[in-house]
Amino acid sequence: MATSSKPSVPQADLESFVTHLASSDRILALLGAGLSASSGLPTFRGAGGLWRSHEATLLATPEAFDANPGLVWQFYSYRRHMALQAQPNRAHLALAELARRKRGFLTLSQNVDGLSQRAGHPASQLHLLHGSLFDVRCTSFYCNYSEQNNYTDPIVPALAIPTEGAQPEPSVMDKTGAEATNALYSAMRQSKATAVSPKELDIADENIPLPQIDINDLPHCPKCKDGLLRPGVVWFGEMLPADTITAIDDFINNSAKIDLILVIGTSAKVYPAAGYVDKARAKGARVAVFNMDRADTPQSGLSKRDWFFEGDAGAIVPEILKSVIGDM
Repeated sequence: MATSSKPSVPQADLESFVTHLASSDRILALLGAGLSASSGLPTFRGAGGLWRSHEATLLATPEAFDANPGLVWQFYSYRRHMALQAQPNRAHLALAELARRKRGFLTLSQNVDGLSQRAGHPASQLHLLHGSLFDVRCTSFYCNYSEQNNYTDPIVPALAIPTEGAQPEPSVMDKTGAEATNALYSAMRQSKATAVSPKELDIADENIPLPQIDINDLPHCPKCKDGLLRPGVVWFGEMLPADTITAIDDFINNSAKIDLILVIGTSAKVYPAAGYVDKARAKGARVAVFNMDRADTPQSGLSKRDWFFEGDAGAIVPEILKSVIGDM
């Protein structure tokens, strides 16, 4: 979503950051949900994070999938659909361009929405801490099938978002139903003639009936033909991806010096993200935080050498990186 007005950034902060960015070769970025806020995506983390009447965090567990794979897939299919309705914002595009301009720039994203990938962020410079809504893998113990960047929506027909249909209007005068029937067919003909797409129902609303889905109609593995596919996200109680952790650790440990760490749309107070700020600092990095709330700073705080840019990351990030990437 485009922002009409340019963000207000203190000139002294902007100038000192731009100077440091220009001379920076080794840069690490930590991305959180605040990066995608201006793309209009709903979030289900934190207090009040309900989907229908369900605590969203309770649907994000292996146990929930084992107990009710249909409900869990409906939740994740909804999230996939919403993410595909959104578009990468200017910050996603700016970070992708920065990666192309600076080969020593590595990004660790805590987001599962796929917007960085769709913005064209080079895959070799983007690591996903919590996986992706658009990755799937087989749940069978004997099968190793996985797939990345599956943007099919719905992933199977049974998970299509229900839509409104033409409904007959009741009439106190028409006892035979002929009037309502005629009105129904008239509405159907008009909809077909004008090629109007039916309105999708908001299945996040618990008052909207949610169809029961047979397990045979859920996504199944194309390799073993037997196992259910599951979303390729890291659920509560699961280990973070070892290859991602290794890649970030190697980037830090193998760098004689790190020039800059960008903390965008996240407080970086939870480990391992919080630890990466401290590790980068130990290698000489200055810290630049982009956040809506000034209280959202890394656990170890900010020094006089660091920057805090307050506001919507979707608006601020491309403006502050403009000296390197140009206009987005």
